[in-house]
Amino acid sequence: MCWFVYLIRSADNRLYTGITKDVQRRFAQHQSGKGAKALRGKGELSLALAKEVGEHSLALRLEYQIKQLTKRQKERLVTGEESFESLLERLRND
Repeated sequence: MCWFVYLIRSADNRLYTGITKDVQRRFAQHQSGKGAKALRGKGELSLALAKEVGEHSLALRLEYQIKQLTKRQKERLVTGEESFESLLERLRND
């Protein structure tokens, strides 16, 4: 089963990054308050981005890289201005 990296937008416009094998199940957990503490009580949540990555170790590395990005850079990933695939390729080649 493949791993996915996802970004969730909270009501206050913050972007949370995580990894999972099942995006819909994990998003439902976040919405019900059973996911990450960082999203609890943050109001309406929306799935901003979900991309298939492949293996678990690559997903972990990509999650870390995305968490290091600025808010503006994360927004560029969500809108497609920044290529998610190029970020993924750089990690695959490391």
